Amino acid sequence: MHAKLQRRQTLADARRALVLDAARAVFSEAGIEGASIREIAKKAGYTPGAIYSYFESKEAIYAALLDESLLRLQAAVAEAKMSRSRPEKTLAAKAQAWFDFYAANPRDLDLGFYLVHGMRPRGLTSELDHELNDRLYDALRPCEDALLAMGLDAALALQENTALFAHGVGLLLMQHTGRIRMFRQSADALFKTYLAQLTQRSAAPATNEEAGAPARAGQPDLFGGTVQPNSTDT
Repeated sequence: MHAKLQRRQTLADARRALVLDAARAVFSEAGIEGASIREIAKKAGYTPGAIYSYFESKEAIYAALLDESLLRLQAAVAEAKMSRSRPEKTLAAKAQAWFDFYAANPRDLDLGFYLVHGMRPRGLTSELDHELNDRLYDALRPCEDALLAMGLDAALALQENTALFAHGVGLLLMQHTGRIRMFRQSADALFKTYLAQLTQRSAAPATNEEAGAPARAGQPDLFGGTVQPNSTDT
């Protein structure tokens, strides 16, 4: 009996995976608004009724796809090397991990943009929306932790981590759409340059304090603004 139940579960999991693969292709072609259960079923080789035995709506399918994508993103970041004594190396490794994941998986980037932009697909509950947002943030948190270990306060670490993600996603979009070619630039090289500049910028306050000099005021962020200084330059 146990073996029979296990075979049924294995078959159900395989059918569910087939539905998700079909949905991923349909969402990529038509977007979530243009997609339909009927089209997903056709792509999977099932009837619409068979799809509903696994998912109650196309939004539920989208949520399952995004959840699976974010779990793979988390795993990629977790595998990146961590240096307890050199947080700047941890920052570089973890940031490069999520950048490389989305560089290699453009469809996952497309899925994630519903999350990043706050464009909630209809039918997702507020609870599920928060859960998916938390999962994305968990994948980005190691970079923020590294910035904290480098001496930034919580507010500035959050600001810099947000700017880092925004910069990386912008480069990825330019790469995936081919727009980066008009500038004859490499998205990966530009991201590495930004990371190096972030490391230098983040290490500056600690270096100044060690030298007995006041912390540098008005540290610039990605968007051209400034952060509130801890002390006033004269």
